[in-house]
Amino acid sequence: MAKARTARLRQIDLEMTLSNNLIDHEAAARLDGLVKAAVKAGADAADAVEFKHISTGIAYRLGKLEDVVRSEASDLGLRVFVGKRVAFVSSTDFSSQTLSGLPGRAVSMARLAPEDKFAGLAPSKLLATKFSNLDIDDAEEPSATLLVERAREAEAVALAVKGVTNSEGGAADYGRTLVTLATSEGFIGGYASTSSTISVSIIAGEGTEMERDYAYTTARHRTELETPRNIGLRAATRAVQRLNPRKVNTQKVPIIFDPRVSASLLGHFASAISGASIARGVSFLKDCLNKSVFQADISIIDDPHRIRGLRSKPFDGEGVRNSRQSLVRGGVLQTWILDTASAHQLGLTTTGHAARGTGGPPGPSTTNLYMEAGTQTPTELMIDVESGFYVTELIGQGVNGVTGDYSRGAAGFWIENGKISYPVSEITIAGNLKDMYKNLSPANDLVFRYGTNAPTLRIEGMTVAGA
Repeated sequence: MAKARTARLRQIDLEMTLSNNLIDHEAAARLDGLVKAAVKAGADAADAVEFKHISTGIAYRLGKLEDVVRSEASDLGLRVFVGKRVAFVSSTDFSSQTLSGLPGRAVSMARLAPEDKFAGLAPSKLLATKFSNLDIDDAEEPSATLLVERAREAEAVALAVKGVTNSEGGAADYGRTLVTLATSEGFIGGYASTSSTISVSIIAGEGTEMERDYAYTTARHRTELETPRNIGLRAATRAVQRLNPRKVNTQKVPIIFDPRVSASLLGHFASAISGASIARGVSFLKDCLNKSVFQADISIIDDPHRIRGLRSKPFDGEGVRNSRQSLVRGGVLQTWILDTASAHQLGLTTTGHAARGTGGPPGPSTTNLYMEAGTQTPTELMIDVESGFYVTELIGQGVNGVTGDYSRGAAGFWIENGKISYPVSEITIAGNLKDMYKNLSPANDLVFRYGTNAPTLRIEGMTVAGA
């Protein structure tokens, strides 16, 4: 049995090495050793995960360098099962003396824990054995000088725009994370991912008539970042356009969500179909599986294998093979988002959506989530709106996941006769997500800028609460 397991580990290790050459062999050996030691100490099953992070961040404000931050951190977590009892231990100390004590301590803790009838590792038949190269690692770290120049240029361009009077600063960041996972079911895998960001936040106007706005760009590879100039211009233009906002009366009107806020509606949807929420019965969509939730032309996709996607990964947090899935097809809800535990609770099979840290159990989470584009341009989506609201910023967290009731502060622009007319602020938009999803129409301007993406969206009949 031990020889068979060793052969399987070597096979998986070889497949990983050949497919993307990103596994940290030192971490893999360390985690496999912890898992074996936990089983030897009395665990029926175990898994271990390790994260290594490096990051550099630059803050630049009003022509001066304000901050340079460099950090490196490593931590690992061990999870053990004794029957249906489970315990977790974690450490940032990788010395042999510290690590040698973790398995025994975890097993002792598990024996004292209450039973969890849904606890367990993902079955071996579901584990990934092949790992796609998703091109999510830009391993050449940019110099601090380059990061300073990005932040400086973004802010300088923004400050040069007429009407801009102050700045909250420009920033440029780079980070790299190396993930390694091992389980007693025979899985060992790992991958590296990076992110680069440029951002700036700008203030326009003076005295009591000031408005703030921002812009940023994030990418796995720095070659795919927008230019600092574009970021600076967009932030400044948005801030100036928001000057002299008006109030509006309370009324029901069509509301159009700009792409930078429309993705939040998908975030609420993802929370509502999370297996954890469904198993607890605390979701407004708990009875909607295989039922129409959106209009018939709506499709929502989750794709963990999107090349250079901001949330791409070759396997999930339990080592389960993952793949592109249609969460909504033809307006109909196709599946819940499941990890192993929530799948057990519902009598189903994990969908490969587990995400995890080092100090607790995995939980279901989406990866590259997006709504497919519609056929109309944003202008066409707006053309017949006699009076409506174009939302560019949302404030607060007024969403009830149990009932679907939705109420959030908002700012943006009033629409008159099919065109954006003037800025508005200090208002609230309200509705119910079930009704909002049923009355939602997407434009054709989907762009993959974030981890969760949606095009411009129009929703009929929402309430604007104003003066």
